[in-house]
Amino acid sequence: MNIVFMGTPDFAVPCLKALVESGENVLAVFTQPDKPKGRGYKLTPSPVKEEALSHNIPVYQPQSLKKGEDAEQAEAVLKELAPDLFIVVAYGKILPKNILDIPKYCINVHASLLPKYRGAGPIQWSVLNGEKVTGVTTMLMAEGVDTGDMLLSQSTEIGENETAAELWDRLSVMGAEVMLKTIEAVKDNSLTPIKQDDSLASHAPMITKDMCPIDFSKTAQEVHNHIRGLSSFPCATAMLGDKRLKIFKSEITGDKVTGKQPGTVVNVKDFTVVCGDGGCVRFTEIQADGGKRMKAADYLRGKPIEEGTVLK
Repeated sequence: MNIVFMGTPDFAVPCLKALVESGENVLAVFTQPDKPKGRGYKLTPSPVKEEALSHNIPVYQPQSLKKGEDAEQAEAVLKELAPDLFIVVAYGKILPKNILDIPKYCINVHASLLPKYRGAGPIQWSVLNGEKVTGVTTMLMAEGVDTGDMLLSQSTEIGENETAAELWDRLSVMGAEVMLKTIEAVKDNSLTPIKQDDSLASHAPMITKDMCPIDFSKTAQEVHNHIRGLSSFPCATAMLGDKRLKIFKSEITGDKVTGKQPGTVVNVKDFTVVCGDGGCVRFTEIQADGGKRMKAADYLRGKPIEEGTVLK
């Protein structure tokens, strides 16, 4: 099929790779404009752009598809390409009706079991909320945010200690598998779109840095989910004195501690911290400001913590 692919982050790369490897004719790739990164604020292409260029696929990076000269040029390019199908995976831009109407099908690959977790952060929020199961859904795109008719889905269990970053990697591969199955269904005309039940919908807004500080007054399970859900970006944080620690990984110990202020380090040998319900979490991977990401045990060997230290 003649396909235009729209995506930006590394989550979308396996889908683009799968299209190329399966022999589909990818006419062009649309991705977000290059953005400044690093200390030198050097303009850096998106992972999808890099993948597209490695296959000599033309790349377009309009600032907007909704208004202005960029949008007009993008619409003209897309009409000239006349694709059978748009595949959209974490593109990061809303497609207006005039763009959606260009191909026969406009299919989105979304990292949740819709209608749950519509929006920009479905993977992180599924972990933050302690979900046991998630997955990937393909859907026909509509003008709303992730509201289109569902096509195919595949589910997977979320590991007890699995982080959002680890789940992200797994779902990106699963997304490519579901996408290819959806394209085959388009080809043999066997798609059976299913309308979403809006009463079952939930929203997964963009993750922001102001969510990082850990609230140790919450239960051990909630604190553990918070750490997992924000790993590895923007990352859960706690203050150890005047130093900020990033907490990448943790586990629930099963211990119950009474009479200790939430946030107290109750085991200085393995960085176990008591939470609001008396339950405890053990930090297993951390990073101090200016330092490297490392095992918590390695950090403690170099910088021991005093008994009774309270994290804020």
